[in-house]
Order: sequence, then structure tokens, then C-alpha cells
Amino acid sequence: MLVALHWLTALLLLLGVALILLRDQLDGRAVRLWLLEGHRHVGLLVLLLFFARALLRLRLGKLPSTEEGHVAWPLRAAAAVNHAALYLLILAQPLLGWALSNAEDKPVHFLGLTLPALVAPDEDLADNLSDWHQDAAWLLLGLVALHVGAALWHHFILKDRVLRAMLPRRRR
Repeated sequence: MLVALHWLTALLLLLGVALILLRDQLDGRAVRLWLLEGHRHVGLLVLLLFFARALLRLRLGKLPSTEEGHVAWPLRAAAAVNHAALYLLILAQPLLGWALSNAEDKPVHFLGLTLPALVAPDEDLADNLSDWHQDAAWLLLGLVALHVGAALWHHFILKDRVLRAMLPRRRR
């Protein structure tokens, strides 16, 4: 189940990025609003997945190691920091976007419901939240690239089972 949630999160993150980047390239108010609303929905789905993953991880406890060889402790520590930062940003990024919409005095809708405001309308706060949301997005992208690079390093250099353990299993 964690593997499925991992890949669903990755897919939704890619979709969220694609929607907002596409929005920046297009003209037409209606299309741009539709893409922004899609971006918001995807972000809120990522937030829900964060809580589902966190609860599942708490329930399952520490996962068994998939490393066949011994990886030096500095690399294990870097991996742990990267994972923690990824989780933190996957939590913070949607909350920043939600708060940004509220600060811009725009209601946040999710699946037909209007969500409560996290902050009051405030132009200065909206400017700050916009910067933080964008900076967090770039940081998240960098950490994801590092995460993917590490998975490929495990697969092609160390030739261990780390990447294979995270691939969806085929049903026979």
C-alpha cells in the first residue's frame, strides 16, 4: 500500500507542476482559472495522501531495509534528511497554497466543499506566501531530483534492490 501511495503522490506532484506551468503559458481567463483550480485540487489531494501515508507509516512502524549491501552512515543520514524534508514539504506546500488563496481573498474549494480559511485576507501576507510557495516548490523539485538520482544510483551503481522494492508489483 505504501508503494502505491508513493507513486500516486509522485504522479499528483507532477500533475500539479504541469497544471501551473501550463497555466503560465496560456491566455484566456477561463482556461487559466480552470487550470489554477485543478492545481489547487491536486495540491489538496497531495495533502490528503500525506496524512494517509503518515498514518500508515505510524501503523506499520519502521520499514525493513531494502539495502543488500552496507551504505556508509553519512549517506544513510543524508537519505533520512532528504526523506524527512520531502515529507515536510509535501505537507507544507499544499498548506502554503491554501493560505495563499485565503490571503488573496479567494475561497478554496475541494470536491464541491468550501474549505475554511487558514488566514485572513492580507495583500502583504499574500505576497510573502506566494514567494514561500514558489520557493518551496523549487526546493521540493530539487529534493525529488535528488531522491530519483539516489534510487538510480542504488539500481545502477550499487545494484541492490532499493529501486525494485519501490516498483509496483505485477500480479500474476
